[in-house]
Amino acid sequence: MFPRPIQTASRPARAAYQAFLPAALLLWLAPLIAVAIFSIKPDADFATGNYWSWPSSFEGFTNYGKVFLESDMPRYLLNSVMITAPTVIGAVALSSMTGFALGIYKFRSNHWIFFMFVAGNFVPFQILMVPVRDLTLELGLYNTKTGLVLFHIAFQTGFCTLFMRNFIRALPFPLIEAARVEGVAEWRIFIHVVLPLMKPAIAALSVLIFTFIWNDYFWAVVLTQGVESQPVTAGITSFNAQFRAAYHLMSAGSIVAALPPVAIFFLMQRHFIAGLTLGAVK
Repeated sequence: MFPRPIQTASRPARAAYQAFLPAALLLWLAPLIAVAIFSIKPDADFATGNYWSWPSSFEGFTNYGKVFLESDMPRYLLNSVMITAPTVIGAVALSSMTGFALGIYKFRSNHWIFFMFVAGNFVPFQILMVPVRDLTLELGLYNTKTGLVLFHIAFQTGFCTLFMRNFIRALPFPLIEAARVEGVAEWRIFIHVVLPLMKPAIAALSVLIFTFIWNDYFWAVVLTQGVESQPVTAGITSFNAQFRAAYHLMSAGSIVAALPPVAIFFLMQRHFIAGLTLGAVK
């Protein structure tokens, strides 16, 4: 049912694994390496078809300078921060409370409500494009950062609730019973007993949601337009002109846009791994 550890495999199988693993890793990294190389190439290399060979001249400082100083990339980055940060805070806060309610309290509709949260994750988000866009138009939230934040919070809360509810159910319930015996109010139990134990899960979930929202492109294009509200993923396409595309600037902008989630992951790596593995081993 579960994959067998490679250490228990035969010697030829281990040798094949060690031989193919670097090749698979290189194949996976090839697009990222290509984007990094494209970002330091001059525009003339693309006109002459010099796509994969060594750059004819190093233009890294020029390309990245144009991205930061001669484009709206700083504004797009600020928009992404203003969209991602409230979304992470809102989704994690709501899911922590709903996870506590669904994981601790026992009532008749508990499983049905939990099913509704989980079922929303199985809906293909493409079919929501037209109704969500029409709803934002009716509410006056189209092409606003507020509309994008509210949609992301609503759409991510289902997954976050699934994550938090399962984590809370694994916590030692006698701690909550002891607090109730002492006469502690339920909201104090949540804040002072449960919430401190949820720090690893909150850290792991925050990293996941930050990555999901920061890298979102579909809804950024559907619900926003223009430099006033578009995040960086959609703003990269502003380097395209009517008859040509500035691939060297798009590549440089893509590298810049990818740095924040990578930095967040490495900064929160210890908490992220702890949140995902806590309770996996008794």
